[in-house]
Amino acid sequence: MASIDRTAYPRFARAVSERAEVLAPAVERAFAEHRSLLHAVAYRVLGSVVEAEDVVQDAWLRWSRVDVATVADAEGYLVRVATRLAIDRLRSARVRRESYVGSWLPEPLLTDPDAAQNVLLKESVSTAMLLVLESLSPVERAVFVLSEAFGYGHHEIARLVGRKHATVRQIALRARKAVQTRHRRYDTDQATRRQATERFLAACLGGDLNALMEVLAPDVTMVSDGGGFTGAPRKAIHGRERVARAAVILSAHRPYGSLAQIFQVNDGPGIVIHSGRTPVLAATFHLAKGTIEVIHVVSNPEKLTGVAL
Repeated sequence: MASIDRTAYPRFARAVSERAEVLAPAVERAFAEHRSLLHAVAYRVLGSVVEAEDVVQDAWLRWSRVDVATVADAEGYLVRVATRLAIDRLRSARVRRESYVGSWLPEPLLTDPDAAQNVLLKESVSTAMLLVLESLSPVERAVFVLSEAFGYGHHEIARLVGRKHATVRQIALRARKAVQTRHRRYDTDQATRRQATERFLAACLGGDLNALMEVLAPDVTMVSDGGGFTGAPRKAIHGRERVARAAVILSAHRPYGSLAQIFQVNDGPGIVIHSGRTPVLAATFHLAKGTIEVIHVVSNPEKLTGVAL
């Protein structure tokens, strides 16, 4: 029998534990089969690991109260609940982000390097794409994610978001056009990206400015998100030399005894620094013509849940 991994998400685990003794195995098994999908949808709609985890928890609580025997389509029911919860959360999150200290970036997430995975599904989790999706309204974002990343048809999405089919079709067209206008294409070859990331990390650890500038594009940009909790720059840094110096300084001031390693983060090689088992920083890179053009650095401790060991 499939069972829910109660260690995966703390809040979710607590909710399961409180009700586990009274739940029929079929209820738990049916939810477990779709939990990863619910988290994947919610994360892409929200750009937040923590918020996505809360959506999964709330969806579980609602599922545990229904008579599963009366639900003909468990996936459709659960995705509908999770999507609408995510839309509501995104609306309130937008208000909170207006007073956010410094630059706001999506929460980094360790991802599966499986090359067989759907290309659009993989691209939709990249930091660059998540930032583009921030320009859409909550409903537009949900419709785009369900359509482009997960392949749901407009009729299905209409039921999931509670809109008419014609309305959903127009929303999808509008969202796709907005994304195509704003989304810049970067190098997708994993080998090239990993090589550049390895060179970047080696140069930072060695304090080698010249080697670092060789892997950076002339107009490279570094955006840091410390949320006011760390000394991260509150404005983007532009230019090869300035970014190189900032990266070396950042590397030199990492916690004593911490370890910087390369992981698959948001569908690309990224760098995560851990102090013990606690993540203190995560960086993702976007390349064009073999050199790094954009670096996103998250050091806000509240946003590193997705890269914890």
